[in-house]
Amino acid sequence: MKKYFAEFIGTFSLVLFGCGAAVVAGKTIPITVADAPTGIGLLGISLAFGFAVVVMAYAIGPISGCHINPAITIAMLVAKKISVVDTIGYIIAQMVGATVAACALMAIQKGAPGFSMGEWALGANGWGPGYLGNYTTTAAFITEVLLTFLFLFVIFATTSRLGNSNMAGLAIGLTLVLIHLVSIPITGTSVNPARSFGPAIIAGGKALQQLWLFMVAPVVGGILAAIVWRMIFEPKERV
Repeated sequence: MKKYFAEFIGTFSLVLFGCGAAVVAGKTIPITVADAPTGIGLLGISLAFGFAVVVMAYAIGPISGCHINPAITIAMLVAKKISVVDTIGYIIAQMVGATVAACALMAIQKGAPGFSMGEWALGANGWGPGYLGNYTTTAAFITEVLLTFLFLFVIFATTSRLGNSNMAGLAIGLTLVLIHLVSIPITGTSVNPARSFGPAIIAGGKALQQLWLFMVAPVVGGILAAIVWRMIFEPKERV
């Protein structure tokens, strides 16, 4: 149960820090200096998600491996690095953690003047007319598959016998920063079904209607990465 609770805390932290940065500080807000408008913007949000993964990797990595992402857990199952029982336990913990974090974020935001849920609230992922860059469904799907593939490739490589385990958490977190820098305008960046699930379930509306893509595409990308890693790059056991 320690592993599952660690995954709950890790996913809760990822959603609260990442989506919280986007919702609370991502938009232009007045801050001192004669109320000059400022905000953390695209780079700040990207760093929030990446740093959340870095700190959780070092905090709960020794306990659960710090998946905090069903796409990672399923990819690890395909790569035969985790059992079916643990896969189910991890995914349940991740989904619950993300949902509780979204509830906490909504409770905090209700204290803001003029708060209203609106479409794609609480940092929910999406695409199409009205969502950030107005990208198409095809573009959103391709983006999520490709970036999740690259994300999992980095994870497999840095955590393998050939990688540097001491630096794995930093490399994985920085990869997530790069991913967000590219894909925030397209989908708001998921590469993580749990990260999409929590906000969408609480926000409802179009975020919930479009949730299917963020449940499917990252898993496809993760499975492809697991297959490619096992077939081409997996270090052979020494005799």
